[in-house]
Amino acid sequence: MHVLHNKSITATFHEFILLGFLCSQEIEILLFVLFSIIYILTLLGNSAIICAVWWDQQLHTPMYILLANFSFLEICYINSNVPSMLFNFLSKTKTISFHGCILQFYIFLSLCATELFFLALMAFDRYVAICRPLHYPTIMTRKVCGALVSASWVGGFLWLVTPAALISQVPFCGSNVIDHYLCDLGAMLALPCVPVPKTALTCSTFSAVITFITLFYILVSYTLVLRAVVQVPKGSSRRKAFSTCTSHLIVVFLFYGSVTVMYVSPGVASQPGLQKFLTMLYSIATPLLNPLIYSLRNKEMKVALKKIMCKL
Repeated sequence: MHVLHNKSITATFHEFILLGFLCSQEIEILLFVLFSIIYILTLLGNSAIICAVWWDQQLHTPMYILLANFSFLEICYINSNVPSMLFNFLSKTKTISFHGCILQFYIFLSLCATELFFLALMAFDRYVAICRPLHYPTIMTRKVCGALVSASWVGGFLWLVTPAALISQVPFCGSNVIDHYLCDLGAMLALPCVPVPKTALTCSTFSAVITFITLFYILVSYTLVLRAVVQVPKGSSRRKAFSTCTSHLIVVFLFYGSVTVMYVSPGVASQPGLQKFLTMLYSIATPLLNPLIYSLRNKEMKVALKKIMCKL
């Protein structure tokens, strides 16, 4: 519950209303079916990668262990927003409690931050493997890999503690209607009845810092990787390195492009339609496409997935 006391107004919010997609009931049913299919396919695709890495001994290497953890992250990510969206399609009230909204905000954006750290970690792995191949077995041991994965999870959730705490203290004393299908930053900052420039600036700064630092590291890492790959004689090793790096870069640009526009660019908060589209792009489309991007461009993964299909 959020209570605001002022000289002229006293408001108590027990819940918010998530508008979702403003359309007829028939369209909402169609969207429910569409997103249900996307949700199921995403779970199946990422679960298949996890199972392939788990069952195939040849894939018990740092790169594939990171990929399996990344797929698990994508499963958590899509579960942080799609189930509630599907529920709202069928709900007449479309409400969410105040504390539930803050919790969804924190979990959703913490997973987003964790994904940024994971993408940087995967870039580090490729840099060491290609630019320092002789030292790779001693640097990327299972113990180090596990520690880096744990650090990414912990770092992602710690990074959002301050923004979540600030958002929970924002004076929501006007409307309790959120023009979004989830409790996202821009949509919530559009509700306060008084200006909250410090909160908005702090949240934007946190978003910008983690986005640009990890993006800069990724770009530098892959620049060095591609420079090293170019120097490799033409052959299967060079094609494999290019294919792996290309897959990673596709995911990086797809995710970072939408996240940067969403949380760093000014003016997006005033465009609810653009907010919803960008949120769907990086939180629904990306987890759906990642298994296709990584599996279709990776020979070892395709072989492992075929083995799984044969067992089934």
